[in-house]
Amino acid sequence: MKKNVQFNHIKKKQNTILIIVPAYNESQNIVNVIESLKKENSDWDIIVINDGSIDNTGELAESSGKAFVINFPHKLGIGSSVQTGFKFAKKYHYDFALQFDGDGQHKAGEINILLEIIGNNQADVAIGSRFCRKPFNFKTTFLRYIGIRIFEIVNSILIKQKVTDNTSGFRAYNQKAINFFAEYYPSDYPEPEAVILLGKNGFRIKEVYTEMQQRQGGISSISGFKTVYYMIKVLFSVFLTFTRPKINKNVK
Repeated sequence: MKKNVQFNHIKKKQNTILIIVPAYNESQNIVNVIESLKKENSDWDIIVINDGSIDNTGELAESSGKAFVINFPHKLGIGSSVQTGFKFAKKYHYDFALQFDGDGQHKAGEINILLEIIGNNQADVAIGSRFCRKPFNFKTTFLRYIGIRIFEIVNSILIKQKVTDNTSGFRAYNQKAINFFAEYYPSDYPEPEAVILLGKNGFRIKEVYTEMQQRQGGISSISGFKTVYYMIKVLFSVFLTFTRPKINKNVK
């Protein structure tokens, strides 16, 4: 069960765009991430979900004075972190939300590429993809690339929509998608599972090419043979998600 986080102590500005930044042990990156977002557009609201970090990620985010910060007392996982952001966006009636990883890999300058897609009603969810344009210059391991290609094939078969970067954490959502995921965001392997939920429930997905930088600091939690283990578990979760009954997307 997801943690029922209370937001009553937070006073929201009159704004329509919320940037959701999930972060776990990102003390080397979080301040630069917040600064880059505010430099790009000072009117964007930012919420950092500190997922029980054992370093000072939360303290550094708070000290910036430029973001709302919610600190989990212990690690709940990226699914709970991002869903907390959606709950915040729903409660305060944001028109758009954008997921932006806390590791410094995404470029704040490309956010408007995604926002333009949903702002012009071309899709309910826009995904920034490293792989929908060739040649792509993002360096990844061979095992990770194979896994990403497998997810692309499987998800395309299941939902009849081609998504080349199912693990991308760079996504923009309109209010309909915000309300849906505030209730139904997956917890285990959220990015690939979320694509299945969106496709199965009739949401419009559009990918657009965006560049991704190499991690600016810290260490990825998935490397080496963990990649194979992760891929197998994600595929199992994706198939389970697909077999579940369709959810009414008209969430109030």
